[in-house]
Amino acid sequence: MDKVVESAADAVADIGDGVTLATGGFGVCGIPSVLLKALQLRGSRDITLISNNCGIAGVGNSLLLENRQLSRLIASYVGENKELERQYLYGEVDIELTPQGTLAERLRAGGSGIAGFYTLTGSGTQVADGGLPIRHSATGAVLVASEPKPTRTFTVDGVERDWVLETGLRPDFALVRAWRGDRHGNLIFRKAARNFNPLCAMAAKITIAEVEHLVEPGELDPDEIHLPGIFVQRVLALTPEQAQDKGIERLTVQQPAGGQN
Repeated sequence: MDKVVESAADAVADIGDGVTLATGGFGVCGIPSVLLKALQLRGSRDITLISNNCGIAGVGNSLLLENRQLSRLIASYVGENKELERQYLYGEVDIELTPQGTLAERLRAGGSGIAGFYTLTGSGTQVADGGLPIRHSATGAVLVASEPKPTRTFTVDGVERDWVLETGLRPDFALVRAWRGDRHGNLIFRKAARNFNPLCAMAAKITIAEVEHLVEPGELDPDEIHLPGIFVQRVLALTPEQAQDKGIERLTVQQPAGGQN
């Protein structure tokens, strides 16, 4: 089945208001930047976004944030974005903080048909006990805080501890970026750009992938495929210019000997 769509606008045409959306990436590495720009232009509102972070100013997920398209963020890292800080503290967006490994496992569980799992991460903290601020008022007061999570005592390696129940995530849509892919949706991610991309793609009901290098079915070595096409419903082939356009979050340049530029 040929899953290639003609344009980014066509790819996100049915992502409407009130959806839950997962996006791959870590910082600005491996983010589906072209699809996110198309979704910003589409203007869908009241989106619950599941992602490791919310990007940096003018890049990636932050495009949706700055366009006031997000109502809730489920993430593990909220630094590097002053607008997110402002909207959160003034009650314009909700944030559900989730430990990074737990977020990855919640996505994996959702994609594997697992309703929930127990983890030690967060045990004995506000992650388990509740009280993490989710929503503020316009004056900064906490209006909604996280609820306590169910716990259960297990003995592992002879040690009895309280484990925290976390639920799987099953978003309506996922946007991901791959290095290589074929028309059937089989994807290969390049090095660190793999990050959350396969997990988001697995978890979602509909996954849309932007691909830097599109090949024909059969050209990918089956042993090298990171994500089978069964998890992908649409493929967008990027132009060479789009494939080359990759942001750098922090650029450090070494000065040559003698200190001359």
